[in-house]
Amino acid sequence: MELHITGDPAADKLLSDDAFALLTGMLLDQQVTMESAFAGPEKIRTRIGSISPATVAGYDPAGFVEMFKESPAVHRFPGSMAGRVQALAEAVEHDWGGDATAIWTQGDPGGKEVLNRLKALPGFGEQKAKIFLALLGKQCGLQAPGWREAAGNYGQADVFLSVADIVDPESLRKVRASKQAAKAAAKAAKSAGH
Repeated sequence: MELHITGDPAADKLLSDDAFALLTGMLLDQQVTMESAFAGPEKIRTRIGSISPATVAGYDPAGFVEMFKESPAVHRFPGSMAGRVQALAEAVEHDWGGDATAIWTQGDPGGKEVLNRLKALPGFGEQKAKIFLALLGKQCGLQAPGWREAAGNYGQADVFLSVADIVDPESLRKVRASKQAAKAAAKAAKSAGH
């Protein structure tokens, strides 16, 4: 599996090699560009020496926030997002034995069960869980039966809706265009309602 999300070879390699880094990138993917969110785990790894759930969960919370603020910042909301990353690390460490892949492999779960496990993680709502499930299925070789259905629209083949569909600069451009169109449609619907 080789992901091409950030445009930074080191960051993309970490996402490709480390399931917790990928999960962390997904968590950070809000109110920043996808590239910035998914480059976050590499910044964390470089600054504290590891992206392992045990290291992240056990890091001094105040120090973790400060590390998030270092330039370039890991996220534009360092306080809240640093806390969420540590909560995610703690959940993976305690509930999944420190192995993020166990979330989608332990007990050979179907797509719906994987979705429910993702939704149970700190910072993962319905939409984020569906996008991550689609990413696992489309690019990470997840074979869970019913994953496409469980991922909803994000699980469809030949769509450009989310990070799950980014494989190169061209697909990134298409995903951006579809996100902008969705935002514009939502804005138009909202103003039509007033």
